[in-house]
Amino acid sequence: MKIISTLFRAYAAALLLFTVGAVGASAQQRPAYTNPAAAGDYPDPSVIRVGRDYWATATSSEWAPEFPILHSRDLVNWNIVGAVFQKRPAWSVGNYWAPEIAQDRGRYFVYYTARRKDGPLCVAVATAGKPSGPYTDRGPLVCQEVGSIDAFPIRDETGRPFLVWKEDGNSVKKPTPLWAQRLSPDGTKLIGERQEILRNDAPWEAQLIEGPYIMRRDGWFYMFYSGNACCGRECNYALGVARARKLLGPWEKNPANPILKGNDEWKCPGHGSIVRDTRGRDFLMYHAYHPKDFVYVGRQAVLDQVAWGADGWPTVNDGKGPSGRALAPLGVAERNEEYQFFDDFNSPRLAPGWQWPQSNEPVWRVETAGQGWLTLTPSSGQGGNVVGAVAAHFTTVGDYVATTVVETRALKPGALAGLSAFGDNDNALGVGVGRDGRAVLWRREKNEHRTMATVDAPNTSSIHLRMTARGGHRFQFALSGDGKTWTDVGDELRGEYLPPWDRGVRVALTTGGTEGATGRFASLRIEPASDNQ
Repeated sequence: MKIISTLFRAYAAALLLFTVGAVGASAQQRPAYTNPAAAGDYPDPSVIRVGRDYWATATSSEWAPEFPILHSRDLVNWNIVGAVFQKRPAWSVGNYWAPEIAQDRGRYFVYYTARRKDGPLCVAVATAGKPSGPYTDRGPLVCQEVGSIDAFPIRDETGRPFLVWKEDGNSVKKPTPLWAQRLSPDGTKLIGERQEILRNDAPWEAQLIEGPYIMRRDGWFYMFYSGNACCGRECNYALGVARARKLLGPWEKNPANPILKGNDEWKCPGHGSIVRDTRGRDFLMYHAYHPKDFVYVGRQAVLDQVAWGADGWPTVNDGKGPSGRALAPLGVAERNEEYQFFDDFNSPRLAPGWQWPQSNEPVWRVETAGQGWLTLTPSSGQGGNVVGAVAAHFTTVGDYVATTVVETRALKPGALAGLSAFGDNDNALGVGVGRDGRAVLWRREKNEHRTMATVDAPNTSSIHLRMTARGGHRFQFALSGDGKTWTDVGDELRGEYLPPWDRGVRVALTTGGTEGATGRFASLRIEPASDNQ
């Protein structure tokens, strides 16, 4: 937002160097932004600039569509515009992590991690003619026995293309070497012999280093990398840097490492990438947990400027850790629109940002004739589960209100359609309404399902449902016949158990309870909660 400061005549002399002759005038300060730059669950963000446009992607983990594509013109206002994959690659089954978007000689690449059907984690690549896609999967490049993750493409000092990645040794309590190997000219295959270029050997790195990002500056290669535990309540992630004259080394780690670690503003920062803006300044986009909303929202995309010292080493936010508020890089203030979500299904396409479990894609259809509706049906064999069909959206704060409208007349006997706080298929809680005029408050923990309360619903063809979240883990559900007068459904439910280790809680529309169940929803709205809600 624009902050207007009135400069009184008494201050004119003191401010002479900045406001000569401006006695009694007004001056406008530069716009600022408050981190996160992209609110919501965006782990391992990767960003590039193409002309005046910025393009980013991030880990999607067990959510589809895989790897969201985001766009911005100013680095602080981001919109989801698509995804790298609408359907998961046929060779893979999960763990969609750490996509690295890159451009090379007019082509665009996303190097990413996924688990192969027969076992190990692999580094793979997809290509496109535009940063927005569409992307074509080219399959795995390397699948080491203990796993291969966190790839980054870079040309060496002679211009030859290389891929750098992490061998996931920490998964079997071994060191985590970073490897480099030649890429084919088209960037889709590895050739030649691999060579280790770095590994975890400093106390702060603990059991691993990962997430390499490499750039070249003033005759040096600089590798920004992360160490220690990335995720969950016990995380202690931090970011360091190393440099070398040649890509294959020898590499020298900064004695001041880690150059970025948590503070009161953000916890466990790391795994990011650097983008140079149109003015030649370097900015690091990385993930971190908000100390209040923490694991319930997930790892959000944070932005800070990188400064370069006289000794050639970089610093981030003057070594003070992630910034809470900073000057907007390109003079454009944040709009904060991303903190609210609404879809009334009046477009043939779902609004950007919808997700579903990548291992259980529901059958869905948007009906735009008259009032818009989303119809949601479990895939074959999933109908008996109360979360048999899930369409979800991430949260951006821990205190929020989510509302939807469910048509009850379309429900089969035994079917429930409703609203949920969803961690994964085994861990969720919510409310559902049935055709019999009853509303059911339910809870699932470690796949154990419990009914917490059952109440009469209003005798109307459509029921309004509301979920109010506090602190990301306390949930009160309510229902209404008109969206104005609300009745609580049972007591407040606690959901500390909901978040998986690597991702935040989603707001989900759900359908299930019996085979062939179909739910019809008129809208979904998610917005920050006010103090009196």
